[in-house]
Amino acid sequence: MKGVILAGGTGSRLRPITHTGPKQLVPIANKPVVEYALDDLKEAGITEIGIVLGNKGREEIQAYFGDGSDFGVDITYIVQGEPLGLAHAVGCARDFVGDDSFVVYLGDDLMRDGITDLVEDFDADTYAAGIGVQSVDEPSRYGIVDIDEADDVVGLVEKPDDPPSNLALIGIYVFTPAIFEQIEALEPSWRGELEITEAIQGLLDEGGRVQYHEVHGWWKDTGKPEDVLHANRLVLDAIETEVRGDIEDGAEIQGRVQLGEGSVIEAGAVVRGPVSIGENTRIGPNAYLGPYTSIGDDSTVDSVHIEASVTMGENEITADRTIVDSLVGRKATIRPNTDRQPAGDHLVVGRNSSLEL
Repeated sequence: MKGVILAGGTGSRLRPITHTGPKQLVPIANKPVVEYALDDLKEAGITEIGIVLGNKGREEIQAYFGDGSDFGVDITYIVQGEPLGLAHAVGCARDFVGDDSFVVYLGDDLMRDGITDLVEDFDADTYAAGIGVQSVDEPSRYGIVDIDEADDVVGLVEKPDDPPSNLALIGIYVFTPAIFEQIEALEPSWRGELEITEAIQGLLDEGGRVQYHEVHGWWKDTGKPEDVLHANRLVLDAIETEVRGDIEDGAEIQGRVQLGEGSVIEAGAVVRGPVSIGENTRIGPNAYLGPYTSIGDDSTVDSVHIEASVTMGENEITADRTIVDSLVGRKATIRPNTDRQPAGDHLVVGRNSSLEL
């Protein structure tokens, strides 16, 4: 079985963070979100992986992963170009997939428990496709699976007024090559895109069977700033303490902390985990890092209170302020401004920005 990671989206909901970089490299606990997808595929025994790229961020993603050897996988890059829907992206992987079954993983999704069970349960001799689903409280907000009395999938319904079940599609799929014929027959939807749900429905309409696998751990789409912050919280909830840098005497550390190589927490700093600090980063003596904070690589943080926030790296943050529930882009600088009142909740600071608080 092969893996296909869809990484061609433009990240419009994450602007200004994605004005100058791909959303798939936005870090969650100091690891790009798309790397979690790659890790899940590898954990499930899938090491031949195709990454579908769009026009934006293509070079950055290729530079990060290379040929995949540093990650224990073999990566083939597939250029989608202009994103025309999930089904279009899947169709671009046809030559890479060949005659094999394959997993499709959205590159900006996170799943707590991975995909091993879904992959192992899939029976390609019986089913044309498999879909991951999760029980939700408000099914009318999602694409919902319709299941008959024999527990077979009989249809997919997008945001139904009268939901046939509470099982929502979560963006993880297993396909046989039969899906490609359905994709070729699609017409653009009202959104101007080729919809993967319509391709799956085509399999059902032609007598193919679709297996569903219910996922019980959390699943998170990181499409918006608040989603990134929530995902960061979920991941940090499960970290263990790992110190590869230096903690000076006189620094106050509480809870679980990850500290990267070359980084230092100086005497007088206060860090209350769970917190992730990247590599080559200095946490100064007047800094306070509160729970659920991730500080990126190559940064300086001092004279500031940061809590429940993500800084993406190469940042200088020295504002004498409190910053909470905020997302700070790579190479952004935040310095003090004594003429303004304290502010710092719910910031979204773009890459290369300079901000005075």
